[in-house]
Amino acid sequence: MSTPGNGSVLERVRGLVREVAKFGAVGGLGVLVNLGVFNLIRHTTDLQVVRASVIATVVAIATNYLGFRYFAYRDRAQSGRTRELVLFAAFSGIGLVIENGVLYTATYGFGWDGSVASNVFKFIGIGTATVFRFWSYRTWVFKALPEVAEPEAESVAAPLPRPERRPEPVPEPEPANN
Repeated sequence: MSTPGNGSVLERVRGLVREVAKFGAVGGLGVLVNLGVFNLIRHTTDLQVVRASVIATVVAIATNYLGFRYFAYRDRAQSGRTRELVLFAAFSGIGLVIENGVLYTATYGFGWDGSVASNVFKFIGIGTATVFRFWSYRTWVFKALPEVAEPEAESVAAPLPRPERRPEPVPEPEPANN
């Protein structure tokens, strides 16, 4: 028997799997945008690796916000859009630092700055930051609406018929003696 408002464990697991799948679909598109913009900048400009990566990450963050708000988390609370955007930007900024910190360490710490190495470490950075983003977005940014408790079986049953009430007879007044 489940507790009101929580659903069964199986229902919660199914909900989490759906959420991860939607998050993954939006995130997958974001990865393609991120890597595409990164490689476009790297091959058409002389911008340094991490700077190109930061620009690509910002473009992907903007794309991801639209996907999360209007697809993955469209059923979540939509009040307080300013708060949502501020939190999304803050947590995305932390994710940006995580993602590009991995690339920075590989490039400037170990000297792995070839095209393949840059893409590999960019991808590793995206993966690492994604774990943080998933947790922070679902916990703080796109908050779940409170679940509506389903009525228990007893309360769904038809009400018992009420006994018919007949008016009580009104006694006739006694004649007055004058």
